[in-house]
Amino acid sequence: MTVKGGCLCGAVRYEIDAQPMSARICWCKDCQKFGAGGPTVNAVFPSATLKVSGALTDYPSLADSGNKMHRRFCPKCGTQIFSEAEVRPNIVVVRVATLDDPEIAKPGMTIWTSSAPSWAVFDERLPKYERQQPPVG
Repeated sequence: MTVKGGCLCGAVRYEIDAQPMSARICWCKDCQKFGAGGPTVNAVFPSATLKVSGALTDYPSLADSGNKMHRRFCPKCGTQIFSEAEVRPNIVVVRVATLDDPEIAKPGMTIWTSSAPSWAVFDERLPKYERQQPPVG
């Protein structure tokens, strides 16, 4: 299976030759900033299967989990596309909104609910976790 996606302006495109390992809705403080106040929806893939065309800008930061993260986005339109934790170089986290077909990455859980605002809406069909769950892969 080849998964394709890209940024809003089309300057960055990617292909992943794998199915998602998992998908999660995340309410951590960083994701709320990326998501303009809401959560982000993220799919996890093996990083070795990722091929990117176009320039990316890297924003290194420390996540609530304590992991050093690399947030990668399009320098032209600002679309947040990937995240990678230095402690898990074998996986890449892809923002589901950047997938050409987001239906392939149905979330299986909601994480960092303890950071969500009081007005947050949770899908009651999904398990909820107050913090980060063990990494996939």
